[in-house]
Amino acid sequence: MIDTHAHLFWKDFEADLDQVIERAKENGINYIIVPSTDLKTAEKVIELANKYDIIYGAVGVHPHDTKEWNKNLLPEFRKLTEHNKIIAIGEIGLDYYYDFSPREIQIEAFRSQLELAIELDLPVIVHNRESDKDIMEIISSYCGSGLKAQFHCYNGNINDAIELIKMNHFISFTGNITFKKFDSLREVVSKIPLENILLETDSPFMTPVPFRGKRNEPANVKIVAEQIAAIHKISLEELIRITDFNAFKLFGLGKNEAKTFTYRLGNSLYINVTNRCNANCTFCDRKGVATINHHNLKLKKSEEPSAEVYIKEINDPKKYDEIVFCGYGEPTLRWNVVKEIAKYVKDNGGVTRINTNGHGNLINKKNITEEMNGLIDTVSISLNSTTPKQYSELMQLDESFFYEMIDFTKKAKANVKNVVMSVVSIKDVDIESARNFAEKEVGVNFRIRNYF
Repeated sequence: MIDTHAHLFWKDFEADLDQVIERAKENGINYIIVPSTDLKTAEKVIELANKYDIIYGAVGVHPHDTKEWNKNLLPEFRKLTEHNKIIAIGEIGLDYYYDFSPREIQIEAFRSQLELAIELDLPVIVHNRESDKDIMEIISSYCGSGLKAQFHCYNGNINDAIELIKMNHFISFTGNITFKKFDSLREVVSKIPLENILLETDSPFMTPVPFRGKRNEPANVKIVAEQIAAIHKISLEELIRITDFNAFKLFGLGKNEAKTFTYRLGNSLYINVTNRCNANCTFCDRKGVATINHHNLKLKKSEEPSAEVYIKEINDPKKYDEIVFCGYGEPTLRWNVVKEIAKYVKDNGGVTRINTNGHGNLINKKNITEEMNGLIDTVSISLNSTTPKQYSELMQLDESFFYEMIDFTKKAKANVKNVVMSVVSIKDVDIESARNFAEKEVGVNFRIRNYF
């Protein structure tokens, strides 16, 4: 496990920090990230990182301490980030609950440190208390800049959380999710995708039940992990694997997971055929981290396995509701491999589905829908929009590909028993118009793909 937020320079730890570190190790904590609150504590963070192998640090000015902010501090923090164990800028943000610093200065310091993080290609650790509106406006203004953030000790609403997730940020929860009267926060936890969750204690604060009222410490991150696992109805081991990988994605701590060729969602087995695609959809993370839950779907062309590798992992296809050719690329780019796997699945009593952008005939320079007859039970085609212009903008392709996709769908109807057109639930797409187009004009089924 990784405790991504613990203030171990706090006076509460002066007498027994060695024992605190040992207890953390005994409880399965591999790394602890210690964020500073000002320049003085940033220097203490580096001292701790030098002394303890499991401690890494972040440097920045907490909103409480920004009353004396000036941009002359930036070169000093930039210098501190040269230390090989400083992996983030933080703890930074806004706090309108205490208002220890004037709000306009908090905002100036926050923006300046966000820009420093972008310049240095470092993630940020964000504090937010009763400043939701300004936090969301500021963070949104950096969308597309490469900013990567952890929103620590999250206690905001689910709508803001979803917007942050859409911007590829991470959210962490502390011991407050174990508090008796915090059902609303546990409801938020239940709706956050696991691939966007990190673990933290916020030591020495936010001590979880049953130790509430006592000093918090990193060993208690296991209690937080157990609560999140229970909320999401998965095992503790699975939750740890996922959150460890998330910490690797954001902070670079730990090891990247092995490549995933097949992965299970519900009772379906998904085939990670390729990361390559002829499109470049604006809502797709193909060129980003390309993960689903704890599954690393990032594949170079040279890493794409043969059909035999997939078949070995499938084993008995009847164990699954369906075998789905999917991943973060266009599976028809490897149509011959898909066909070989699909034949094995059908010969052994399984059910198949392929998720495609509908350009397979153009890609393969032939009508591959005829070859789907008897091999593919369901074809799910990304409609994305009912207008060629918006389709082109979303897919970043020429408008002619819209008509290619429609033609592919109509040909698939003649060869596959179940054809579905789908759209992603993003705000600019007219869902009802898409539904009407698929069901009434083209005569196929319709599905909405949720987007976070």
